[in-house]
Amino acid sequence: MESIYYIGLDVHKKSVAYCIKLGDGSKVSSGTVAARRTALGKWARTIPGPWIGAMEATIFTAWIYDFLKPVAQDIKVAHPQMLKAITAAKKKNDRADAEKLADLLRADLLPECHMASEEIRELRRILRYRNLVVRMAVKTKNKMSGLLMEVGADYSKQRLHGQQYFAQLLEEVEDVPDSVIELLKLSRASLEMFQAAQRRLLNELKQDPLIRERVRRLRTIDGVSEVTALTWVLEVGDPARFSSIVSAGAKLPLNSGIICPPS
Repeated sequence: MESIYYIGLDVHKKSVAYCIKLGDGSKVSSGTVAARRTALGKWARTIPGPWIGAMEATIFTAWIYDFLKPVAQDIKVAHPQMLKAITAAKKKNDRADAEKLADLLRADLLPECHMASEEIRELRRILRYRNLVVRMAVKTKNKMSGLLMEVGADYSKQRLHGQQYFAQLLEEVEDVPDSVIELLKLSRASLEMFQAAQRRLLNELKQDPLIRERVRRLRTIDGVSEVTALTWVLEVGDPARFSSIVSAGAKLPLNSGIICPPS
């Protein structure tokens, strides 16, 4: 029977420390490989047999997970907080961490996370960027009001961001420094760019068949907006992974990034 190799991967921005072990705990090899697709592909081809990998969830985990998954028998992602509780130690280094991951993996003790599909993660990235755009637009609107208040200009806050009113305001406002006029124009141009970007991002999300039907059903609930429905669909992923609503509420960190604890 062909041996299974258990590989711990300690992932960083520029490098990946690895430790390869057999099921009986004997170490086959360890080292470091550059966190680049070419280098990882070359390294993966040197593994002498079928293998299972484990890595801790970080900002760099997703692309390495997607890249190595097709050539591995399986790859698992460990929950960072639960992993710290298990492997707490005074002496830590990349190779030691990789070895701990390999040992937890072969002993079936790895505190595994749910890893959303690549498509869901891509859509989630778009939604989160849209949320960033919205925050930037709100800050720009507040800054425009602040500029006018600084110079005592008379204006309508409710109408300020309407295109026609804004153009009329710039023509009629009196005793306002030229610098404020120029900054208002710059802010207005930025706001229009943010709004256009938001529309494009939302349209892209709405057109995806993977989420369209779930969003439609969620919006039949009173008070659930389009963005709220999109957020729930993409952050939850597959709802079947939760055993109950209580489990989902207790275990789903909506701002946690690419992963959530399993049910």
